[in-house]
Amino acid sequence: MAMERANLLNMAKLSIKGLIESALSFGRTLDSDYPPLQQFFVVMEHCLKHGLKVKKSFLGYNKSLWGPLEMVEKLCPEAGEIAASVRDLPGLKTPLGRARAWLRLALMQKKLADYLRLLITRKDILSEFYENSAVMLEEEGAVIVGLLVGLNVIDANLCVKGEDLDTQVGVIDFSMYLKNDIDDYRSEERNGQIAAILDQKNYVEELNRQLNSTVQGLQGRVESLEKSNSKLIEELAIAKNNIIKLQEENHQLRTENSVILMKTQQRLEIAEGDLNCELDTYKQSRQGLDEMYNEARRQLKEECQLRQDVENELVVQVSMKQEMEMAMKLLEKDIHEKQDTLIGLRHQLDDVKAINVEMYQKMQSSDDNMRQKNDMIARLEEKTNQITATMKQLEQRLQDAERERAGAEDGVRKFKQDFTNKADSLQKQISQREKQMMQLETDLKIERDWRQTLQNDLERERETIVQLTAEAQQINGLKKEFHRLQDENTQLKGICEEQEQALEELGCKLSEYGGQVWLKDKDATHCKLCEKEFSISRRKHHCRNCGEIFCNTCSDNELPLPASPKPVRVCDTCHALLLQRCSSNAT
Repeated sequence: MAMERANLLNMAKLSIKGLIESALSFGRTLDSDYPPLQQFFVVMEHCLKHGLKVKKSFLGYNKSLWGPLEMVEKLCPEAGEIAASVRDLPGLKTPLGRARAWLRLALMQKKLADYLRLLITRKDILSEFYENSAVMLEEEGAVIVGLLVGLNVIDANLCVKGEDLDTQVGVIDFSMYLKNDIDDYRSEERNGQIAAILDQKNYVEELNRQLNSTVQGLQGRVESLEKSNSKLIEELAIAKNNIIKLQEENHQLRTENSVILMKTQQRLEIAEGDLNCELDTYKQSRQGLDEMYNEARRQLKEECQLRQDVENELVVQVSMKQEMEMAMKLLEKDIHEKQDTLIGLRHQLDDVKAINVEMYQKMQSSDDNMRQKNDMIARLEEKTNQITATMKQLEQRLQDAERERAGAEDGVRKFKQDFTNKADSLQKQISQREKQMMQLETDLKIERDWRQTLQNDLERERETIVQLTAEAQQINGLKKEFHRLQDENTQLKGICEEQEQALEELGCKLSEYGGQVWLKDKDATHCKLCEKEFSISRRKHHCRNCGEIFCNTCSDNELPLPASPKPVRVCDTCHALLLQRCSSNAT
């Protein structure tokens, strides 16, 4: 298989090269009888047949080139014209003949390389027709397709209808590629003679084609002129018959006209007498008609005035109806907005309740802290009272000690001479008293320091008391705000109840107008269709057709109703029924 591929590639190179060189030296359009072109088609046929799978049919086993070439039509829409023209050729009966005709038409279009390039890129399609080692599935096929691009410089005019493509024998003539110099020279002379003969042949054939076309055109014109002449003769005969009939009718009309003139003269004489009588009666009746006309004119004016009044009243009624419709729309919009505001106020009320609970808890904790701090203040005041009492006692003791010291000094001075022996004892007592005084002074300093610390603590407690009073004032303000919000909540509840009552009244009126029962909001806790419970997030909506209450998902349709020409909210069930009714009415 590899050797066969190499040989076919070499033959394709030789045939394509020889065809291009000979065509360029030939210098004119190639036809079907040109030998290098015939050899090229034979070589291409062998290349396309290489590795072709054998398919089983009713008549036996066969290899068909037309199968893979027919698939090019699916890959490239431009190839559809070639395939259609090949199928329409009357002389082709075999797939091989169709494949040969396809190759010739693709070469004349200069698209043979492009079509085969598209075909070899689709290995999945070619694998259905070729073996794995076929030329079209290997690199040699791509090389051959690349060589075919050079054939775009050749102009070919091939007559596919006149050739017997089904029975041609595809044998490669190697003698064309094995020539010496003498043969080349002779072949050049022969080619020149053949070229001159072929030029004359082509010229004669072209003249013959032109003459045939002119003859066919003249024959067509003669036939059209004969047809038009026959039609004109028939029309002329018909026109003569019409002229004869018209002359007869004219004669009859003249006789009838003379008779009619005599009758009209008699009638005119009679009509003049009648006219004179009618003129007298007309003069007499004209006066009465004038009076009747005046009376009718007066009545017409009155009727016009009444009609104008009725039209004005109708305009007023129409405007009132439009105002009522606008008021109904505004009321519905206001109701929806108020429902939204009620939902928002309910959320705010829940937030305020949570804030009030937190503030109440804070107030209780602050009251407990105030009680504890009041107890601490009472204890501190008791301690300060005790400390002041002890300080008074110490001061009293200090005064007594100073008095005793003064008395002792006086006694020492008086009885110094008398009690010299007791000096030592007195000095001991004085030293003891000094020690006691030093202790008392230290105790006094300690008490003063303690009193200072107590005063600092008292100031701190006073600051905390001030803070607690400020917090208590804030709590009182929050209590007032809470009471105010409670009042607003009661007012909003009242407004909500009034609006719900107004909405129910409006629903009752609409139900009276539409003939349906308008269900009240308080009677519905679940959706009529999906049976889901209503909540703050799942609102209630009335169906304007049946009056039942649904959720938003079950009633998000809008249709015009007899009570309302503009689209209003209806439930899914009513929407389907109304659409079915409209479709049945339309049919």
